[in-house]
Amino acid sequence: MLSKEILVTGMGIISPLGVGVHSTFASLKEGKSHIGKIRHLKTIHNTFPAGEVDLDEPALRAMLNLPERDISTRTFLLGGIALKEAIVSSRLENAKGERISFISGTTVGGMDKSEIYYNDFLTNDSKNRYIEVHGCGSCTEMIAGLFDGFSMVTTTSTACSSAANAIIYGANLILSGKTDIAVVGGSECLTKFHFNGFKSLMILDSEPCRPFDRDRKGLNLGEGAAYLVLESYESALRRGIPSLCSLTGYGNSCDAFHQTASSPDGEGAFLAMSKALEMASLSPSEIGYINAHGTGTPNNDLTESIAIKRIFGEDIPPFSSTKQMTGHTTSSSGSIEAVISILSMLNGFIPANLHFSNPIPQTMLIPVTESMENHPFAHVLSNSFGFGGNDSSLIFSKTDR
Repeated sequence: MLSKEILVTGMGIISPLGVGVHSTFASLKEGKSHIGKIRHLKTIHNTFPAGEVDLDEPALRAMLNLPERDISTRTFLLGGIALKEAIVSSRLENAKGERISFISGTTVGGMDKSEIYYNDFLTNDSKNRYIEVHGCGSCTEMIAGLFDGFSMVTTTSTACSSAANAIIYGANLILSGKTDIAVVGGSECLTKFHFNGFKSLMILDSEPCRPFDRDRKGLNLGEGAAYLVLESYESALRRGIPSLCSLTGYGNSCDAFHQTASSPDGEGAFLAMSKALEMASLSPSEIGYINAHGTGTPNNDLTESIAIKRIFGEDIPPFSSTKQMTGHTTSSSGSIEAVISILSMLNGFIPANLHFSNPIPQTMLIPVTESMENHPFAHVLSNSFGFGGNDSSLIFSKTDR
């Protein structure tokens, strides 16, 4: 059980669903996929559908009022827009005297520019300043530079659980007394690296993905950024800021079964969910909705559903994957889906798992196929599972704070 209450007092998000919390929820309620033809990334794999943020670099720069001369990467721009909304929604500009940490998850960092200018790096010095922003930490520093109140800045990079692990890291900093407020999440843009890498693994679907369906063939990639503002109850009380909900439990595990595949019995996912439930002092029956990792790949969906059955038995709560709406936003998926999970809980709404027809024979689990409105619940479980078996689960709960 958590030794002190950790409140969520703000959120910011940008994804294929839209820019901002309100647009995101409006898109969720529409129940439509935002995966389509690639428009902004130049790649030979543009026949694969993906979830792009439908804004080019000049439009993103304009949203942040960045001077033309300033260097930028798409990961930085997406992250900056999400951070800006989180800062405003939690009134952090006025949080004088509070220790505020920033933890951001990413894997590609500034690789979008490195791919464009690689030949220049080899033959001339005209684009060398982009070498400095290639690294994951550099992108985090650039995003953090948009707000001058951070006393600590760091990066998590654990593939598709990066943003979820940033949330866990921030919570642990609060619990240990090392910070009062933690702005946590992740940012990731689409790159050629994504498409080349996932195609080499043969887990891209040439059609819209079908999480938890018997005939699933793979994932659709996506991009975006999201951040939560976590703080102790004492900090929120000092600032007079209301909370959206509480982070009541979380768990991380690493089954180390394979570089990319998860273990056949879903051990890593089982341990992550079990630890989160134990920390939150909740029984499985108290979870009202599971926002599943649900990538649409043969391996992930089978092992995640096995793990869900191991924990919940025959009493499976409503569950769905929202990756057929956003695409798999890789390192930022943990925070994007945390925002989606919180919005679902606060509004008594469960988003549909699109494109589902037939259950997986080994488990026969059926996700929510039609959006559920006016369906109140108090606790939501959000799963994020990364390569190498680095698996994380988060539980958010309603609060009257």
